[in-house]
Amino acid sequence: MVEGGVKMKEIIEKFDLEKVIEEFESLTQDAENVQKETLKRILEGNASAEYLQSLGLNGRTDPESFKACVPLVTYKDLEPYINRIVDGDFSPILTGKPITDVSLSSGTSQGKQKYIPWNDELFETTVKIYQTSFVFRNKEFPIQNGKALSFIYSSKLSQTKGGVTAGTATTNVFRNPGFKHAMNAFKSDSVSPDEVIFSPDFHQSLYCHLLCGLFFREEVSLISSTFAHSLVYAFRTFEQVWEELVFDIREGVLSNRVTHPSIRTAMSKLLKPNPELANLIHKKCIGLSDWYGLIPELFPNVKYVLGIMTGSMEHYLKKLRHYAGEVPLLTSEYGASEGWIASNVNPKVAPEFATYVVLPQIAYFEFIPLKQLDGTKVELEPVGLTHVKIGEDYEIVLTNPAGLYRYRLGDAVKVIGFHKSAPEIKFLCRSNLMLTINIDKNTENDLQISVETSSKMLAEEKMEVIDYTSYIDLSNDPGHYVIFWEISGEASDAVLYECCTCLDKSFVDAGYVSSRKVKGIGALELRLVRKGTFQKILEHYVGLGSSAAQFKTPRCIGPTNTKVLQILLENVVKNYISSAYN
Repeated sequence: MVEGGVKMKEIIEKFDLEKVIEEFESLTQDAENVQKETLKRILEGNASAEYLQSLGLNGRTDPESFKACVPLVTYKDLEPYINRIVDGDFSPILTGKPITDVSLSSGTSQGKQKYIPWNDELFETTVKIYQTSFVFRNKEFPIQNGKALSFIYSSKLSQTKGGVTAGTATTNVFRNPGFKHAMNAFKSDSVSPDEVIFSPDFHQSLYCHLLCGLFFREEVSLISSTFAHSLVYAFRTFEQVWEELVFDIREGVLSNRVTHPSIRTAMSKLLKPNPELANLIHKKCIGLSDWYGLIPELFPNVKYVLGIMTGSMEHYLKKLRHYAGEVPLLTSEYGASEGWIASNVNPKVAPEFATYVVLPQIAYFEFIPLKQLDGTKVELEPVGLTHVKIGEDYEIVLTNPAGLYRYRLGDAVKVIGFHKSAPEIKFLCRSNLMLTINIDKNTENDLQISVETSSKMLAEEKMEVIDYTSYIDLSNDPGHYVIFWEISGEASDAVLYECCTCLDKSFVDAGYVSSRKVKGIGALELRLVRKGTFQKILEHYVGLGSSAAQFKTPRCIGPTNTKVLQILLENVVKNYISSAYN
């Protein structure tokens, strides 16, 4: 990792905003040739890989030969090769150079963590996409000498039995020697010391992130985290612990809830009694009505709040806007554990309408038209990056420098337009997350719309859905949808029955509606879980080695996700059956 870190330090030290924009415009102007060169670079660098040699590519690097020889794959197809790597086989299996690090996926999508090969080239693409997003963001929201309150958490690093280092994708980024240089260059230097970021206990990290933010409240120019969920979680936590934070500032003594020696040592260098600051924060918290505008009250010079806010993160926007008041919410880059895809170059657009421009130099991309995935087409025919059509929906296929070739990412996107010759896309959903019993097909996005529609009844009662997920219950015939809600208050049975029926009616997929009418699918069931249930789910994944910053609530609990289903079932306090279609 050190060699790559030194290389990236040189790249970052030469960082020039105008040159980044010029490069972006040049690359997107000639995206097709850039894609060919990107594929050539990847295949030449990995020509000795056993996987590529076994497919008869014989050193060819042109797109036509590549597509003819290399099949479309999912993680399951590559898993035997990846398992050899994590078991200690350092021969060139998927890449020319041995893979010594892997990223752990969150595991929230399929209930099982995946090992994703990681190398320095992926860190370089991370910096490139950070650079691109930053320069466009900084044009609209310039920051001169500020600091960032970044709710970032490194997961625990582990060694596989074969001696490969395993951590989350975010952890592999954070621990790279070039990361701190990048954050300084992008004016995103964290107010928190490294010991807080790399703490083994994310609860202690979160408390100290908040405390550090308050210490440097006048200097905080941006607030960020990987996902919107982490931001909402942080300020929900603030509501619970703010008086304790004020006490620590007043006395200059760190709370006993923080026990890790390295954190206490690092924080002791910052802590000193400050009654004036403590009184100010106390006065501001007491004066807030229902915590509206908490962020600008605490951090008067903050320019924006940054994180991934699209897809399943849209659910948290309403609460995040409540905390942010008039402070803009900006959605950041688009990527996955397997690699980055696109930059947000229009940061002023509200997150719900955000689009991303695919960067043609960071990976080789193909797109499967979603209409080919309806079960009628035997052989899939992906199209190239520059051959997608505006208004069409696609599943992304990724080829990256770390050994994923024609890898089906599982993300569904819509092409909104083009920036020069590079497509501008909107994230839709994970295409393999589907609520289905027979002919019904409801996506993660369909579920989100149903929850948003039905939760308006709670909003009238000044309550909200803190979090939600779903499950297909086939224990009785016919099967039915089960939606789990954790809500912020005590709603009446009458309101929750209405919410349940509204949830059912809000699924407008023709297959679902017709199946409900003929009793091919049973009445939807709403199950209310006690407060703190979704925090238990978060802690479950963190316990498996996932990072709190990388956590995404699983929106559909599959049959293999038995532990999460158990947590939910053990915490159900009430259930309601829809009266729709009776």
